[in-house]
Amino acid sequence: MRLGLLSAIAALCFGVAFHGPAQAAGKIKVTWIGHATFEVVSPGGTTLLLDPFITKNPKAPAAMKDLSRYKPDAILVTHSHFDHTADAQAIATASGAKVVGASDHVRSFELAKGQDLRGNPGGKVKVGDVTIHFVPAMHSSTPGGRPVGFVLEFADGRTLYDTGDTGIFGDMSLIQEIHKPNIILLQAGGGPFNQDPEIAALAIKKFFKPDVIVPMHYGTFPILAGAAEVEKALGGDKRVKIMQPGDTAEF
Repeated sequence: MRLGLLSAIAALCFGVAFHGPAQAAGKIKVTWIGHATFEVVSPGGTTLLLDPFITKNPKAPAAMKDLSRYKPDAILVTHSHFDHTADAQAIATASGAKVVGASDHVRSFELAKGQDLRGNPGGKVKVGDVTIHFVPAMHSSTPGGRPVGFVLEFADGRTLYDTGDTGIFGDMSLIQEIHKPNIILLQAGGGPFNQDPEIAALAIKKFFKPDVIVPMHYGTFPILAGAAEVEKALGGDKRVKIMQPGDTAEF
C-alpha cells in the first residue's frame, strides 16, 4: 500500500515512477581459451562454448586442453574452418551438447536426433536463458554454406556479439540498431584472410556503442597480427578488455 501511494505521488508531482530498490543484473562470465574460442556462462547458468579449437590451439593453456572438462549446454560454430570447429564434434558427442550454427554447416556434423540447432541470419534459437540470434558475417565457409556471427541475448536484456571471422561491412549498422550489443568479441586478426586491427577499431567507431570490447583471433599463428599491433590499434579505447588465454572476466 505504502509503495503504491509513493509511486502515485511521485508520478503525479514529478512525472516519474517509483519502483523501489533496483535489482542488480547477474554476471556474464566470459573465459577466453585462445584464438576465437570462448566459454560464456549466462547469469542463469547456461554454458555456451564458442568456436571450439582447443587441443591443437597453440595458445590454449595446457590445463584447458582436456576436452572432458567441457560440458556446455550448446556449442556455437560461426563457420566451418578448422580453427573454429576442430573439437566441436568430439565435445558434442561426449557431452550431448546441442550444436548451433548455419543450417548447411550443422548438417555436416554427426549428431543425435534433436542435437542440432540450425539457423540462418535473421533467425534465432533458445538455449536455457539465452536467446541466440544469427547475424551475417563477411568471410568464407567451405563446406558449410556461409559464415555467421551470433548475438547472445541474456534474460536481463544485455547482449553479447561474437563477430566470428567477419570483416567490416555496412550492415553492422543494423546489428547495432537491432541488438545494441553491450559486449563485443571482436575479430582483429589481420593477415590475408581477416581484417587488420585498425579496421576492427574502425568498425567499432563507425557502427557500435558497446560497454566492453574483447579483441580476439590474433597472435595464434605467424600469419596473424600480434598482441602489440592489437594493443596499438585498440588499446587507447577504455572499453577494450585485453585478455590472455585462460583469463576469465565477469561483466
